[in-house]
Amino acid sequence: MDSPFSLKNKKILVIGASSGLGKRIAIESAAQGANMILVGRNEDRLKQTLAALQGGAHSYEVVDINQTESVNALVSKLSGLDGVVNSAGIVESQLFSFLKEDSIRQIMETNFFSPVLLIQKLVKKKKINKPGSIVFLSSVSGPLLTYIGNSSYSASKSAITGIAKTMALELAPKQIRVNCLLPAMIKTELLGNIASSQEDLSSDEQNYPLGGYGRPEDVAYAAVYLLSDASKWITGINLKIDGGLTLR
Repeated sequence: MDSPFSLKNKKILVIGASSGLGKRIAIESAAQGANMILVGRNEDRLKQTLAALQGGAHSYEVVDINQTESVNALVSKLSGLDGVVNSAGIVESQLFSFLKEDSIRQIMETNFFSPVLLIQKLVKKKKINKPGSIVFLSSVSGPLLTYIGNSSYSASKSAITGIAKTMALELAPKQIRVNCLLPAMIKTELLGNIASSQEDLSSDEQNYPLGGYGRPEDVAYAAVYLLSDASKWITGINLKIDGGLTLR
């Protein structure tokens, strides 16, 4: 008998699968039997992710989600999705007083507008099966706390958690669940864009009761759970993955 945590024969789309958390989510989902569709801008990195996947019928699509024509072409190719994970995102550290309008718009476009509009098209075109699961990668930064220099990123992640709640309510009659993962600091390549030095990172890790930053697989396992039938009665939640950071 299959485990309720299995993703066997489920078709899962991961937006932002070329690196970081998206890549790890794709790897762990494939390990649980899912057939993966990988989306990202960098073809070489997508190929690397594809090569790391176990079994299944996997594929990739080179797509810039900020480009409408590219998104429309992607949506037209897709069908029968059982799950969608949005892991696309960028971060830029800048004090509020020095923020540039272009920078704010770029972060909101990539982290909020583009993935939300892509998923809206998937829903309207009935590309997501019933039952289905949508998982957004948000953050503790914004919904729960913030850091100096992190205002635009925090705003974009707060927007994601806000719209996901309404989506969960409105899509429930369609048996499509919508949930958010809220990681704290995870050891990915994005760390270099957040802190000015390794000393800063080492000092910040002391704030985590479970001992340091998380690993990509810590987030990936939670995503697998929300994609699986084990969470079939869960929608509209913000699942913290923070090593106890927000307990302090």
